[in-house]
Amino acid sequence: MAEPKPVPAPPAQGPLADLTVVEMGTLIAGPFCGQILGDFGAEVIKIEDPKGGDPMRQWGRTLPQGLSPWWPVIARNKKSVTLDLRSAEGQDLARALIARADVLIENFRPGALEKWGLGWEALSALNPRLIMARISGFGQTGPYSGRAGFGLIGEAMGGLRHVTGEPDRPPSRAGVSIGDSLTGMHAAMGVMMAVHARERTGRGQLVDAALYESVFAVMENLVTEYDLTGYMRERSGSILPGLAPSNVYPCAEGQMILIGANGDRVFSRLADAMGRPQLKTDPRYADHPSRGANQAELDQLIADWTRTRTLDDLLALMETHGVPASRVYRAPEMLADPQFAARQAIIETDHPVFGRVKMQNVFPKLGSTPGAVRWAGPALGEHTDEVLAERAGCPPERLQALRAQGVIG
Repeated sequence: MAEPKPVPAPPAQGPLADLTVVEMGTLIAGPFCGQILGDFGAEVIKIEDPKGGDPMRQWGRTLPQGLSPWWPVIARNKKSVTLDLRSAEGQDLARALIARADVLIENFRPGALEKWGLGWEALSALNPRLIMARISGFGQTGPYSGRAGFGLIGEAMGGLRHVTGEPDRPPSRAGVSIGDSLTGMHAAMGVMMAVHARERTGRGQLVDAALYESVFAVMENLVTEYDLTGYMRERSGSILPGLAPSNVYPCAEGQMILIGANGDRVFSRLADAMGRPQLKTDPRYADHPSRGANQAELDQLIADWTRTRTLDDLLALMETHGVPASRVYRAPEMLADPQFAARQAIIETDHPVFGRVKMQNVFPKLGSTPGAVRWAGPALGEHTDEVLAERAGCPPERLQALRAQGVIG
């Protein structure tokens, strides 16, 4: 269905309000990088194919009013411009936009932009201050660079999939596209480092963010531990071997509580909360190594106790004794929680079809120059005429001709 024009947006704000970003990414990793930069005030001009745009416009388990509930989040604070990058005129218009931009984000397979004359060498010669964030499965170099790569492949190669899930089952996955999001975050971090360096050098640079490396970066000491000891991490379900107690435990009414009490002092407080102070001096549990060695037995002991009490009682008891604990949150719990409300972790913004839409706010919070959600994801090509007229000098008659040729939507 056609998307109507959205509600006019407030002006840009935030620490990046002086940056212009051209986003030529699709799906998650590249657009999430653009979302982060846009959240903190950058003008993000998203280039989309006139024939349907970013597939994220139709992604989601449910499609209220035929539209993706994911799109308002990942495309928020962006301007949509339609350009056929496979046409010579579309490429020329892209160059005109990039010539005046600070940052270009792209997540095509390595080599694709070079075929269109939009590679790093050509664009940096056109705009020496340009910072180009290139997001791909395996990076721009190496024997795998030309391979197709999605987030799940990065999660597998980066080591995350092997250690996720139950030990007696095949590798599992997180309930979100964590490989893509990690790569988008790493790319955004790289962009800001490059912006900082540009203040000294006056020149931009290439930011090469690979899916597998972004996942690998958060794998803690997995390789070092294996290198030094030969120990290979395996799937361990809801626990980390040797870290106890730190698990999910059953409650009386069939709900679950997460308790993290693996530190010596915290475990001492948990023992008091349980009415079992003798556990503090029991040689099986008296210190961190002992608790790790007797992890299964200790978890069973705690589960037998939590099973006799309600979740609310347990949460109150853990708070009283200073033991980290939480219910397992879903969307309804987030929407009802006073901590989320007090910090405005969930905000509402206008959408032309959905009305008021709830979504996560901008994080982290900055004290003096905070970011903001200024508008939800735009309609396809909503800003094409505005941006091309202002930044590429296209008069109305040329825009009309480009539209007739299918170069813009």
